[in-house]
Amino acid sequence: MEADETRHERVDEEIERLDERLWSIARALHVDPEPANAEHEAVHALTGELAEAGFAVEHGVADLPTAFTARHGETRPCVALLLEYDAVPGLGHASGRNLVAAAGLGAALAARAVTGDERGSILVVGCPAAEPATGKAALAAAGVFDDVDAALVFHPGTHSWTWAPLTARTDVRVTVHGRAAHPTAVPRRGVDAVATLVQTFTAVAALQSRLPAGFHVQGIITRGGESTAVVPDLAEAWFGLSAPTTAALEKLVSDVTACAEGSALATGAKAETDRLGAGCANFRDNPVLSAHFARHLAARGIHATPPDPGVFPGSSDVGDVSLKVPTIHPFVAILDPGHAERTPEFAAAAASPRARSVLLAAAAALGRTTVDLLAHPALVSQAWDCFADQARAERTG
Repeated sequence: MEADETRHERVDEEIERLDERLWSIARALHVDPEPANAEHEAVHALTGELAEAGFAVEHGVADLPTAFTARHGETRPCVALLLEYDAVPGLGHASGRNLVAAAGLGAALAARAVTGDERGSILVVGCPAAEPATGKAALAAAGVFDDVDAALVFHPGTHSWTWAPLTARTDVRVTVHGRAAHPTAVPRRGVDAVATLVQTFTAVAALQSRLPAGFHVQGIITRGGESTAVVPDLAEAWFGLSAPTTAALEKLVSDVTACAEGSALATGAKAETDRLGAGCANFRDNPVLSAHFARHLAARGIHATPPDPGVFPGSSDVGDVSLKVPTIHPFVAILDPGHAERTPEFAAAAASPRARSVLLAAAAALGRTTVDLLAHPALVSQAWDCFADQARAERTG
């Protein structure tokens, strides 16, 4: 078996050889952005490259039309490389998932070329619908990661961080039932559902003001009456809730529910609260693997640091994967701090010369980490031991 240094050099050489192909794919996805669950051209391009390299491709995984897996090898350890490729509605690739897809593809192709038919297997997982944070959760629930030993993905950002403090998230619908009446002739016979909902927003704002970092509630009114000539008997709002842990999110759901029920009690209305979808879990970083990736990224000239304390950049369905298998999700900057994702500026940056450099560096670091895991059973064991310690601490903490 080759020495580590030789394998790493070979991965780097493969990535350099793939440079034009990977950038061409990243650019093609950027020029033709496709929304969640409609990423057909992206899937066609990615799976075509994988099939040509000898991966066995399966489409429509977990009953998701644009999800796929591509496997080389059948034995353990199994390293999964996660590819994302959906765009932000109205903004194109303003989260840079064109780079996520191309980097994961490059890592898979390079690791396949370097490891050949040695021990272990590589599983490429095509993950649609990252923007509504549903694709990976569905794949995890369907058992795609049940025989995986490590899941690797990087994400472009405005910082280079070794891991991402991603929060748990869910959406909650509040429906208020009042009683219709004429607003001037017999106003006291009515119970204003919209007024109750507005009071709920006021209560939620008070709740929000005392929440610590990592907690957030954002609401929109989705139904607010049909005519000003009638006291509205029905109103509805959706609230997006996030919290540092899944347990803390459950408590936040209870608090928002109490805000709605208290407002309804005060006005004589009735409030109902229900979840919209499964939401996503908080991300559990695997320090063994993220430190390993960071060393390889530094070898390519990009030095990642731990995340800034108290900064929570958002949520992702990669959290659901991280609760099943040792997982990494580092950020690598394609724009300087002070900018933000989901903006036109970030979309433009995802097709910039800096993005191309980040793509190659991330692909090489992911590829190096993959071949290390396939070559060293001890590294796999260390990652799983860390995973077990974290799970145990969360249960007892």
